[in-house]
Amino acid sequence: MTDRGPADSTRDRIVTAAKAEFSRHGIAGARVDRIAKEARTSKERVYAYFRSKEALYAFVAGQELTAMAEATRMDPTDLPGYAGRLFDYFDGHPERYRLLAWGRLELSEAPGPDAENPTWAAMARKLEQLREAQRDGHLDPAWDPVDILALVSQIAMSSVGQPEVAQMSARQARDPGTEARRAAVVKAVRLLFPPAPTP
Repeated sequence: MTDRGPADSTRDRIVTAAKAEFSRHGIAGARVDRIAKEARTSKERVYAYFRSKEALYAFVAGQELTAMAEATRMDPTDLPGYAGRLFDYFDGHPERYRLLAWGRLELSEAPGPDAENPTWAAMARKLEQLREAQRDGHLDPAWDPVDILALVSQIAMSSVGQPEVAQMSARQARDPGTEARRAAVVKAVRLLFPPAPTP
């Protein structure tokens, strides 16, 4: 096991504080001095590790995308199951959804495929998985993989992405429970992308 020194500990504290700060306040509203105070260090130290607030956001968002991918693992032959895992992940960690959502809202010029962009890389891997599943006969080839990925993601995150709907469901849904919302997500994705018939 590698011995992590004080410098690593400071950097870890900065990253942890930054995740909470960006989740609460977004990129524009986040303050490096608050991050430094929470991390028990100085603003200068924060900038010694990360050249700008945007670079710090990009780092923590990249970490979150990696964690999300590992926790949810897309199986292109079982998109309803994948949608359920996405639902579970963000239902259990709404702050992580907010962290990523702020980037979509505030970063008007998303880096292209040639940039070091963890979002792009993650999407590219998933699109290739979907294309391969279509070639192997596991998914309807009439669908564009880009549309499959967009629809499954949006359906899975429909509750956490619309808190007003979640509040309404608590009062007016026939079954206000979280399990009912999850079941609706899984059913919707299954109807759109049913498993390929067994030959």
